[in-house]
This record gives sequence, C-alpha cells and structure tokens, in this order.
Amino acid sequence: MTALPGETPGTDDATAEDAPAAAPAPGDGAELSDGGSETPPAAENGETGTPETAPADGTADATPEADASDTTPGGGSSEATTAAELSEAQAELAAQRELRERIEKRKAEKATPISAGGGLSGTAADLLAAVRAVESGEKAGTTFFARSAPAPAPAPRPASPGSAPAAAQPPRTAVPATAPAPQAASPEALDAVRAVLTEGGAPEALARTALGALGEQAAGLLRTDPWHLLAVPGVRPEQADGFARALLGAECGPDDGRRTAALVGWLLERAALQGHTALDADAVRTALAGHAVRDPDAAVLNAVEEGVALLFREGGDPEPDGTGADGTGADEGEARGAGPAEGADAAGEPVRVLLGLDRYALAEESLADGLARLVNTCEKAADWTEAAAAAPSSSAAELIRTVASAGLVVHSGGEAARAEPAALIVAARGLGLRALGAAHSEDGRRRLAEATGDPGTAVTLAGLLSGAQGPGRDEDGALALDLLVVLDAPQLDVEGAAVLVEALADGARLVLSGDPGVLGSAGAGRVFADVLAARACPQVVSRTPDPGPIGELVSGIGIGELNQVDAPGKEVVIVPVRDAGEAVHRTVQLVADSVPRAFSIPAEETQVITVGHGGAAGTRALNEALKQRLNPGPGRFGGFDPGDRVVHVPAPGRAVPGVVRSADAEGLRLDCGGVPVVVPQERVESSVRHGWALSAHQAAGMRWPAVVVVLPGDAVQGLSRPWVYTAFGRGERHLSVVHGADRALPHAVAEIPAQERTTRLRPLLEALPTPDAASLSG
Repeated sequence: MTALPGETPGTDDATAEDAPAAAPAPGDGAELSDGGSETPPAAENGETGTPETAPADGTADATPEADASDTTPGGGSSEATTAAELSEAQAELAAQRELRERIEKRKAEKATPISAGGGLSGTAADLLAAVRAVESGEKAGTTFFARSAPAPAPAPRPASPGSAPAAAQPPRTAVPATAPAPQAASPEALDAVRAVLTEGGAPEALARTALGALGEQAAGLLRTDPWHLLAVPGVRPEQADGFARALLGAECGPDDGRRTAALVGWLLERAALQGHTALDADAVRTALAGHAVRDPDAAVLNAVEEGVALLFREGGDPEPDGTGADGTGADEGEARGAGPAEGADAAGEPVRVLLGLDRYALAEESLADGLARLVNTCEKAADWTEAAAAAPSSSAAELIRTVASAGLVVHSGGEAARAEPAALIVAARGLGLRALGAAHSEDGRRRLAEATGDPGTAVTLAGLLSGAQGPGRDEDGALALDLLVVLDAPQLDVEGAAVLVEALADGARLVLSGDPGVLGSAGAGRVFADVLAARACPQVVSRTPDPGPIGELVSGIGIGELNQVDAPGKEVVIVPVRDAGEAVHRTVQLVADSVPRAFSIPAEETQVITVGHGGAAGTRALNEALKQRLNPGPGRFGGFDPGDRVVHVPAPGRAVPGVVRSADAEGLRLDCGGVPVVVPQERVESSVRHGWALSAHQAAGMRWPAVVVVLPGDAVQGLSRPWVYTAFGRGERHLSVVHGADRALPHAVAEIPAQERTTRLRPLLEALPTPDAASLSG
C-alpha cells in the first residue's frame, strides 16, 4: 500500500454542501418559496445533522433538499389527502409520542410540589412557579406549538425473568401496505389557514403543512401570533418576521414576547438537529442577540415562563431548597445570566445553566430512571460459569460473566468485537433465556444472524420497537425478553433509547454494545457516550483487534494517528486526485472497472462514501455519474429506473439502502435488503435518493465488501476524526481512498475530535443510586 500522502493539491474554492441563499421575508416585497423555505442541515437521506461541524446554537445553514419528514407543497405533494405509508419508523415515532404522554401523565399524578423557594418574591417567584408548572405537567411546553398527542398507552409491566423461553421466531418480512390516512383536516380549517397565509404574504401551499404542525386551530394561532409559523418545517426567522409584519403592522417589534418565545423554541429545535438535547443559556442569549433581540435575558425568562423551554441548573452544590444538582430550579438571576449561574456557586463550584425542550428533558429523565430500574431489578446471583467457560474468546467470556451479575452492561469494541455479543446471545439462549440482538440496520441484523447461526436471534431496532420483528410483547405490554443486546449503540438517540428501555420488563438485562469512535446518532442525544462517561454500570472493553490492513489503519485513526500500513493484497489503495472533477472520474473508474477486476467484487457490492451531498464531488454529483455508467436510463419512475441503487428514508435519521424493482399506481417498489417496500408516489421525491454514493452518517452501522471513500478538496471542512474513522471502517475486504484533501486529512485525524453535544443524561445518571456501578475493563 502507498501511505496516505496528504500531499495532493486540492481545490478549495467550493463547498461541501450547496447552501441556498437566504429566502427573503414576506412583507418586505418578497415571498416564501412554495417549498417551505429551507430545511435543516443534512436532513435528506436519513441525516438530521452533522454534529461534528455544527455550531453550538444550532443555526447552521440548510441544504436545498427536503428531508424525509417534509411534504412541502412546492416539493411535489398533492393537496388531496393521501394514505400515509405504513412503516416501522411510523410505529416507532408513535411509540415515542405515547412515551412522552405517559411521562407527562405520571408527573401530573405526583404529590404536591416540594415546599421550597418560599422566600422568593416578584418575578423570581413567578419563574419558579412557571418552571414547576411545566415539570409537573400542569403546563407542557409542547402546547406552545399546539401539537396534539395520542392517548396514553398502558405502561408496560414486568415479565417474569424465570418464565419459559419463547420459541425462536425469524424476522417477519414487512408487507408493503398503507396505513389508514391520518384524520383529515376539515376543509374549513384548511381554507382558514390559506386565507391567513395569503394575508401575510406566505404561499397558500404551506397551508397543509402548517395545519399538520399547529392543528385545527392553526388559523387562529397564526393570526394572533404569526411567529407560530416557525413551527412549520423549513421556515426561518426572517420569513416569520415578514409574515408577522404583514399581519400585525406596527404592532410587532423585535422584542415582542411572542417573537422571542418562538425564537427560543426554534433555536432549541435547530440545536436538536445537531445532536444537542439542551443548550447553554449563554449560547441562546447570544443567538437571540444575533436575531435583533435587544434584551436576550428577558427573552429567555419569557420563554421559560411561557413553557416554551425548561431551565436546568447543573453543577455546584444543591440550593437550600433542594434544587441545583439535579438540573432544575434555576432562579430569575440565572435565567437573566446574572449571579452564580455565570460560572460558579457561592462555594466556587462550577455551575451551568441550560435551556431545553420538554420532549428531550422528559426522554432523558425517563431513560435515566429506566436504566436505574434495570440495574436494580435484575437477578444478581445468576451462575453462568459454564457458559463463560465455553465462550470462544476471553473477551466473550468476560462479557458473559459480567452480564450474569448486572442488569445493564456497556460493551465497547470494533467490528471484530461484534462476535462477543453474538456469543453472549448464544450462551444466554443455551441457558433457557429469551435473548435477542438488535442492530441499527438490516445489514447489521444480517451479520449478527450469521455470527449466531440463527436468524431468530437478530432483529433491527426499528423492527423490534414496531413489532414487525422479534418476539412481540407479553400480556403486560413489555417486550418478551430476558436479555436484549443492542449493537451499534452509538446510533441510539435519546428518544429512541427511552422508548426501548421503557419497553423492557423489570428483571430484564440490557447490553449496549458499540464502537465509541464512530459518528454519533442522527437524532438528539449521545446515549452510548453518556452511559460510558457516567460509569453507572459495568463496562467491558473488548481485547479483540480488527484484523488486516484495514483494521490496522482504522485502529490507528481511532487514537488520532494516520499510519502507513502494509497491504500486500492491495486491501488499501490511495488514489491521488487534483480536483473534484478528477475525483468523480476516478471514483466511477474504481467502482465500474478496477475493483471488480482486481478483487472480483461486483459494482453492486461496492459503496461510495463522500463528505457531503452538495459540491462537485458530493453524493448528488457522484450518484449522477455512477448512474450514467452503471444503469443509464431516462428515469421514467420519478427520476428512477429499475436496477437503480437508492437509499430510502422512511423517517428522519433512518437511511435504508435498496434497489428499484418497478413502479405502478401504488408507488415505487424497492427491494431493501430482501424486504419489499412500496413508497407512495407522493413520497418518492422527498424520501428516495440514488444510493451508489452515501455520506458517512448514512453509512454508519453498515459494511460492504469494498468501499471507495472520496475526499475532495472542497469538502475538507466536513472532515473530523469520527468521520474518517467511520468512513474508512465500512470496507470489509477493500478500501480505496480518492484523496484530494491534501494535509486536511491527517490534520482532521490528529486534531479534530467529535464535537461535543450538550446533553443532560450523564449528570442524571451520576445522580442516581447505582449499587452495581463498579466498572470493568478488559
């Protein structure tokens, strides 16, 4: 192999993403685009953010293409009501909504609030009352955007850990179908929203989207508070400002409480797209000032009082009333950025004040409580000695012994270490336990099934939560499992993790297994990293190295070193290029000719990974060139032809590779890893993209026999150590690096770690009683 040279000149006059110009604000002589303006960064094709490069305030520029959740009229959606596609993701999202409703109900049923803070008066007392009202469920922050929630489902009750094991069931094949259409908006409500939008200078095409975001009362909400328009996906503050000016005239101003409250909510929503579950209050105030808010302190206080955001105080000693260390109960001075919240409490301990949306606060609190429940309710005296003695490796034996005495275990390691959770599942099933492994992707499920030798032991996480795969639920509503091993755990976002843990019965065991070096989840939170950092449960570190030149290269990247590796079989090849055009040309050559000829790996088993979607060598440009070479055609099915490789996004954050088979009146028919999927016609444009080339975020949790990583010179700002680690680690037998990033590649590996995400899960876990918190390491 040729060492990664880092010396090839690259172009730096382009960007990795196509960033559209900011849309003009209505009411200033310009209109919103029919497509609903902009969408969050990297929202297409399963990416909800690029946490490694996103600003802390969540105000990154957007890509011009809509994400899978948007059905903006300008994007080709019909005004007629259509049946929604039934998918595992929809069931998962519904479960998340049910979880939040159950949490809020439980909070509302709590006893009377703690009698504290009686010495406060004036605005501070009002703030404390507002915070408690939100936390107790009396006033939910979600009511600000008038989102409706489904009726609460019965809470899962424990299954008996000693019950007989359920019969192994292979994953059920998903049958393409459509769900009953959601309750259609009344024509009167739709007409009323259109009228308000037209009056405010916004396109009528946003009416259905606004109605979906705000509910039947959307017209009234928009008329009395035009900044509710920010709840519509893709609308930006300057556009909402123009809409408000057109409706309110001189009545509105930059410090209007309605505007500032909406801006705080919008900033927190944007931050969530970058992985944050909360933001530092100072960062929010700074961002508000950037949006012409003259009194950011008052704006933050107003947002908390209105229930748009929750205020949390982290660090320092608890206040005399018992608040502080648990992250709640900050006072007016902290909301305004004064006093101890600026950096230390009276004793000099560092203090941090955070703002967050209630949905993520509830999810993190529920997850922390659920993990503590698993830790404290499992049988600690189980004897798995014989099973550990029969394990195929010392690391697998250590994992089996650790799980025998703990309800929650974290297991970390590379690709080769996936054999250890597989051995654990086999051992547990041999002991008569209902054990199952859940992977992030269908590819991960297939690899796990091969490792255990039993397809019935492996599911996808989405399939498990939706009921499409796995043993289903017991009579109490809990997953009928005694042991669940979650592979690719870094891909777990906080809401998905909360749903999962809520579904596990008392006495069940949970193992979170994954590689800490890969890119994090597409959704908000950093569950795996937070559980590791909190050290609230035993940890097992695999001693199994990844084999071969690719494994050696990736292992070095994980510790910040880009090393030369010997690759006598050309397992790793570096292809220097001068510019993006040459990068595209060489990539097509590698996929279509060089790799199939040298390694007998067909083009359909070679995956291209690049830094971004836009730019001269982004996924769009590469997919266009690869289609012309590998499957030319007119794109008669909405831009697609039979045989096209695609990526289907059933919900934001989920990217499912597939192949186009045909199309008919029902929609575009795909084969996604052997599972037939029908994408309705109206969803094709927003949820299906060509998939010969993916981003590293989309490729996380999957592997291919050969991978071609493209590093054009115009995308160096998107590089980081986790990005390189993830991209280079996707190849099983061969890795080609089309290298035009010059010294940016070794610099990224050595100097640019993962960008931190602001979350509350770690301190919540650290504050919980965890008698089994002794950490193990291999």
